[in-house]
Amino acid sequence: MSNKNIGIKDVATAAGVSVTTVSHVLNEVAYARISPETRDKVRSAAEQLGYGPNRLAQALRTQRTGMLGLVSEDIATTPHAGRIILGAEEAAKARGYNLMIINTSGSASLESRRDDVEALLERRVDGILYATMYHRIVELPANLGSVPSVLVDSVAAGGNITAVIPDEEGGARTAVQALLAAGHRRIGFLNNTDDVPATRQRLHAFRTTLAEAGLDGGAAPVESEVSEVHGGYEAARRILSRDDRPTALFCYNDRMAMGAYRAAGELGLSIPADLSVVGFDDQELIAANLHPGLTTVALPHYEMGAWATEHLIDAVEGKTDLSLMALHPTILGCPLVTRDSIAAPLQ
Repeated sequence: MSNKNIGIKDVATAAGVSVTTVSHVLNEVAYARISPETRDKVRSAAEQLGYGPNRLAQALRTQRTGMLGLVSEDIATTPHAGRIILGAEEAAKARGYNLMIINTSGSASLESRRDDVEALLERRVDGILYATMYHRIVELPANLGSVPSVLVDSVAAGGNITAVIPDEEGGARTAVQALLAAGHRRIGFLNNTDDVPATRQRLHAFRTTLAEAGLDGGAAPVESEVSEVHGGYEAARRILSRDDRPTALFCYNDRMAMGAYRAAGELGLSIPADLSVVGFDDQELIAANLHPGLTTVALPHYEMGAWATEHLIDAVEGKTDLSLMALHPTILGCPLVTRDSIAAPLQ
């Protein structure tokens, strides 16, 4: 808790430095030439004295409120991508900012989303994060450009706003390579039916990675269904009923992998002895609790939220130019999470 009776002069006296130095350290002035030792001394003195910056005075001086807005398309109401919010909140807190969240729907009208952005602007947020539950192209309300803004897990239809997205192709490549490394040569893909970047990019990476391994990627079996448990079940039943049944499956997401587990069980196939399975997303409630545990690729939800917030704050504070970063989205890696669903093929 900050002590309202302690002022910046008291911190300066305790640290043995000037008031200007204290101001530069606590306000993280980028150009200030202050040694790490002095910075630590100032921060330690401020903490020991219980000094907290006067937010009202700061706002009057800098014309900033210390508030960031986050428009969440369904994220706040789903466990799948909630770590975007956690990453954003923790990054904001570390920089002395607070986060104001408005939840909207991916199916909401453009006018409705414009009203959501306007509600944040009326509360004088310094910048806005616009985050979607899954990687997609979004049409954005024009008023989003009124303050510095960054997209999370999405790309603007006009491509004119800084964005951070997952490496869909890299993640799919990692998944298929894990199956190849285990010795599999007959690998099938359970894909999504929605026309979104992940559907196209994961399919391209699946076929390309097989081709690079000397296999016929174009002929590899692919079955597409809705990316839910029942869709994965239906697609897996079809693909596993082939005469040249795959010995391994790469699934568009963990929910489809769950359906594949059920289909395999009904067909008398044991995972991973008879069939290896790898998913995508690392939805922990699913992947870690399937039996055996599902090897999958993790989406960098937390990292995307934190990255977007860090760069948004840098823009608010004049330390970076978001327009220069808007030319190409920043792509963050999707690491493999190894569990027990992959083994060498029996044949």
